[in-house]
Amino acid sequence: MTTTPVRLTPVRLTPEDIENPAGAYARFRGQRELPQVVLPGLDTPVRLVTRYADVKAALTEPRLVRDRTGIATPAGTESDPQDELMAAAFDGFPAEYAKYLSGHLALFDGEEHARRRAPLTRAFTARRIAALRGFVERTADELLADLAARDEPADLLGEFAYPLTTHLVCELVGVEEADRPRVCDWIRDFAYGDGSRMIEGLVGIVDHVRELVARRRSERTEDLVSALVHDTREGEQPLDEDDLISIVVLLINTGITPPALFLAHGLLALFDHPDQLARLRAEPKLLERAVPELLRHITLVRIGATLYAAEDFEFAGTALRAGDPVTVALLAADHDPQEYGEAPERLDITREFGRGDGHLAFGHGAHYCLGAALGRLVTSVVLEQVVIRRPEAALGVARDELEFGHWPADGFHLLRLPVRL
Repeated sequence: MTTTPVRLTPVRLTPEDIENPAGAYARFRGQRELPQVVLPGLDTPVRLVTRYADVKAALTEPRLVRDRTGIATPAGTESDPQDELMAAAFDGFPAEYAKYLSGHLALFDGEEHARRRAPLTRAFTARRIAALRGFVERTADELLADLAARDEPADLLGEFAYPLTTHLVCELVGVEEADRPRVCDWIRDFAYGDGSRMIEGLVGIVDHVRELVARRRSERTEDLVSALVHDTREGEQPLDEDDLISIVVLLINTGITPPALFLAHGLLALFDHPDQLARLRAEPKLLERAVPELLRHITLVRIGATLYAAEDFEFAGTALRAGDPVTVALLAADHDPQEYGEAPERLDITREFGRGDGHLAFGHGAHYCLGAALGRLVTSVVLEQVVIRRPEAALGVARDELEFGHWPADGFHLLRLPVRL
């Protein structure tokens, strides 16, 4: 029997709260009910899940859904956190191009999610990912060699991590060599530029992918677009042009900025922990453990996608009404003392995890990150080339001179990472 929900006074969180692995999260974990919070830059209260076990349960709970179509909005709710975020993302984009932003896999459930995800899952084969290692190594080496030739510190976010992930997505998708300079420019403008040419960037990307899909329909190659075009299984509805374009835009949205920011924050975490950096350099074999530990320690996506109660039910000691928004705090879960023991905020590159990832940085369940294996590969290559092969690499400015920014519903992220190579 479901109890009557108690309406709480929401706690307004700041970007500092969102990125602090202890702080408010420690207080919330000790509460019987899920706290009701307002995320930075938004107006709508949500229930926030912070305990590791509860976050895992929320990500596989069939009564917590991504698509709230058909679910009545609770009385007194004037707005919605997902609507607020989507409005900010789509503001100013022409409708015929904005539709490719709304096809994000994170917004679908059940059969519709499985239909959209299945072809991409098959295309992200272990063989295809492993084959990219040589490309990642060569590209990273070339970028670093150019930067190391300078006399001043290099920005390892803007001049290394972003170009690296951009070139990698182009290679994965199958952008032809002659087209890469202009496609990389469009991706930069759309994904991580100064914001002044986002629309032009998206328009260029969409129009180019449309051309690329037409080429691959007539002549198959070994890239991901070819696999998506040609590898339809019997009884399966083929992906149409809009589906294919949405998938490539999804790869750009999720495969460039988040991995680049993680690489920058991962390097900064090692510079912030000189004992761990020294140990990794002395024992390179620890790289295998350092990668998952950095993923856990940083958990770049601090707050997950909004979930909605599909019906009245009780979850994590909390009575939810149909339509109530719920959000998981992945960073909080990855620093839960019940899961990681004392001082989970400590970076420990010798940490041993159990089965699976040992963390929730890539999510869990049906929406587990498709690019997880590729992310681990790139992180391993970058750590080896930047901090192991270059033992003199060090932060190029005083720690308090680093610049950070933040987005709605999020904590702070590096704007640049000056490093002496």
